[in-house]
Amino acid sequence: MTIVNLIDDLKIFCENAVKHLKLPTAVSKGDTEQIFRPPTGYKMRLPDGKSADKFVPYFIVQFLNSNHIQKPGEKPKNTAVVRFIFCVWNNDAQEGGMALLNFMETVRLELLRKVNVSEYFKLDVNEPLEGLAYPDNTAPFFAGEMIGTFELPPIQREVEF
Repeated sequence: MTIVNLIDDLKIFCENAVKHLKLPTAVSKGDTEQIFRPPTGYKMRLPDGKSADKFVPYFIVQFLNSNHIQKPGEKPKNTAVVRFIFCVWNNDAQEGGMALLNFMETVRLELLRKVNVSEYFKLDVNEPLEGLAYPDNTAPFFAGEMIGTFELPPIQREVEF
């Protein structure tokens, strides 16, 4: 199981965690009706970064770095650090900020409750699970991120040392 599989599994995990949320989509000129839907998940980047507003509400699961270490006499530890980016839209700044917080908290609490993302990957509860709502005034868009470390299955070596 690779980091690619971890990103796939985290996207599915997050989609299941937020499927009950109904958040407003961005309203464009010519729109006649406000649409509400669960956030959509993406891996690594948005499909089209030039028009990010058409994807709101969304989250992105992004690989940041990995670490493999084996100290003498210990089992190897294989981890990956992942960033979750969250974005919502709302004309009301207070409601938008709270919608973002609720969205982020839904994912955070589900990760801490379940710990196991899938059969192969789990949250490393010995490392921080950090969250940040971006303080920039980007209304009517509100964004934040969360960063966590996930345990990967050990790699089976072909040669013993």
